[in-house]
Amino acid sequence: MSKILIAEDDRDIRELILLTLKFHGFEVVSAEDGETAVKLAPTDNFDLILMDVRMPKMTGYEACRKIKAQNKTKDIPVIFLSAKGQEAEIETGYEVGAADYILKPFAPQALVDTITHVLSR
Repeated sequence: MSKILIAEDDRDIRELILLTLKFHGFEVVSAEDGETAVKLAPTDNFDLILMDVRMPKMTGYEACRKIKAQNKTKDIPVIFLSAKGQEAEIETGYEVGAADYILKPFAPQALVDTITHVLSR
């Protein structure tokens, strides 16, 4: 069973993701902002981090940079979730170390498929 850390400030979206992933057999830990995600990332053996781009305290991009800068967490794949679909936003996500980028709104099955694909790499 893969363990996933979710960082999403919107409670409703966070709960939807949590329920979807648990239903598909993933173990899930959630954070409500990037700062909390950076603190949680090295505390467990996460297989993947799913992170919103726009969050309070620290953006997903900033959090990803910090996670990728730590030896213990640098190899954890990060998938960004964002309502911002501009090419520059997506490029920034990949530049800071994202394995993939999912645009909101997303279908729950598409989310699971993307996670499964990234984990199989």
